[in-house]
Amino acid sequence: MKIAVPVTLNNQIDDHFGHCEYYAVFTINSEGTIHEKQIIPSVQGCGCKSNIASVLAADGVTIMLAGGIGGGAINVLNNAGIEVVRGCSGDATKVVELFVSGSISDSGESCKAHESHHSETNEHVCNH
Repeated sequence: MKIAVPVTLNNQIDDHFGHCEYYAVFTINSEGTIHEKQIIPSVQGCGCKSNIASVLAADGVTIMLAGGIGGGAINVLNNAGIEVVRGCSGDATKVVELFVSGSISDSGESCKAHESHHSETNEHVCNH
């Protein structure tokens, strides 16, 4: 199994999927432990409009653990065969370990204002 996580340079889960610096892709072995971690630089811009879903899916990713994420990005990821688990935060490696152990589930909360997520100054104004 492969799990992707939007992360900052210091391996913290980025609180907004579409603005992350990198994606960490964790390969989980048959014993349920992390076998490998790969870092993929993020293409800047909204996650729902980038090709990251197809890139991750082609690499075998089936799960995305995310903090804040909008409905458009969720739809794009789901259409690529990637399940999204929202509401994650903290150290990405620890969160992946907790998810694999069954201790993390989807929060059900999406980025509520994503459809109009830029203000007049083009800054993100998402509420999550």
